[in-house]
Amino acid sequence: MFSVRACLLLLLLLATGSCRDQRNEILPEVSFNIFLNVNEPSLFDLSVPTGWVYYNGNTVDLIIYRNSAEEFTCLDARSTFNIEDGCLVRVMDDNVVIEDPCSGSQWLIMDGSVLNGPASRPLLSYEYTFNPVTGGLNIFN
Repeated sequence: MFSVRACLLLLLLLATGSCRDQRNEILPEVSFNIFLNVNEPSLFDLSVPTGWVYYNGNTVDLIIYRNSAEEFTCLDARSTFNIEDGCLVRVMDDNVVIEDPCSGSQWLIMDGSVLNGPASRPLLSYEYTFNPVTGGLNIFN
């Protein structure tokens, strides 16, 4: 027979260890500071609202979406589901939905919010500053 203390210890171990859903853990943060000029020909798709580009910043892969004349959404392209798999998300042909090819999870490009699971966390979004006069977009974490 188990003692009360042994039963409580067993329940505590189950609650804090093996029952944890590791598929939706938080992505590790990446430090970076990227400066882009959205007027450059390579970033032509960012010249108008609803335009977007993939950007490889060496330490981080981004999806940059232009919401309006002066507002952007800068999303980490790493899936927030099964992070140990290292899946990168992709923008679908409708230019609205982002999908994880590994799990089928989907997010909205405008803000990275979850549309369909199994992912339950939004895509990571990053801070930015924008100078509309020069076209300078600085993305950082």
